[in-house]
Amino acid sequence: MSDDSVSTTILLKAVQFAAAKHSTQRRKDVDASPYINHPIEVAHLLAEVGGITDLATLVAAILHDTIEDTETTPEELGEHFGPNVRKFVMEVTDDKSRKKADRKQLQIDHAPTLSGAAKAIKLADKIANVGDVTRNPPPDWPLARRIDYLDWTEKVVAGCRGTNAALERHYDEVLKQGRAALAAQDQQR
Repeated sequence: MSDDSVSTTILLKAVQFAAAKHSTQRRKDVDASPYINHPIEVAHLLAEVGGITDLATLVAAILHDTIEDTETTPEELGEHFGPNVRKFVMEVTDDKSRKKADRKQLQIDHAPTLSGAAKAIKLADKIANVGDVTRNPPPDWPLARRIDYLDWTEKVVAGCRGTNAALERHYDEVLKQGRAALAAQDQQR
């Protein structure tokens, strides 16, 4: 088997694993999109926009919410995907036993200390989420909450800068477009 075949097989194994783990979950958007769409988008952003080809980073992107949002354990990820993938996923995983405000502040505080791979995953995650909150938000999120979310992502992303210039530029553009769209919605009220 060629290296490309092995990489493809591992990446598809991660997609299948994440799809099974997230199978009963939906995104918070109006359409209640299948949850698996989000980690696939994050990995796609890393590859397409960020030019990232590192297999462990792409696999970790696919799996980045499994520990946080499913019954997956760190040991299970390590067993199936190795120590690097486990490490990267753990770096971007929130401790759900903490209050939401604490988790959000910890993301800001910890962002500068993340590995390069975890920072890239965090950047792509925020790009995807800013797009979702702007274009297809949860129905119960008023405009002020959406604006607050965009403000918060800027603080997280500030700690990830210097990692991948292409992802950072893309985040800046998505954020700019998101702010313009939310401002237009605010004027229509």
